[in-house]
Amino acid sequence: MHKRMTITLDEAVYEGLYRMVGKRRMSQFIEDLVRPHVVDTSLDEAYRAMAVDVAREAEAAEWCSSLASDMARETR
Repeated sequence: MHKRMTITLDEAVYEGLYRMVGKRRMSQFIEDLVRPHVVDTSLDEAYRAMAVDVAREAEAAEWCSSLASDMARETR
């Protein structure tokens, strides 16, 4: 969900934004700049790093398969 906000910028800054990113893209541009400073994304970055680690993912898949096999043999 997005919230509307009014900000005040120096005229030169506004004109530069307008020229560089365009009127319809200013909000997204500013959000992209501000987000890393106000939203904790370290957990997301860590999950992405783990997902691209092929050896770690293979080991995790093997561990899950072993665990499922152990559970299937478990007496109840």
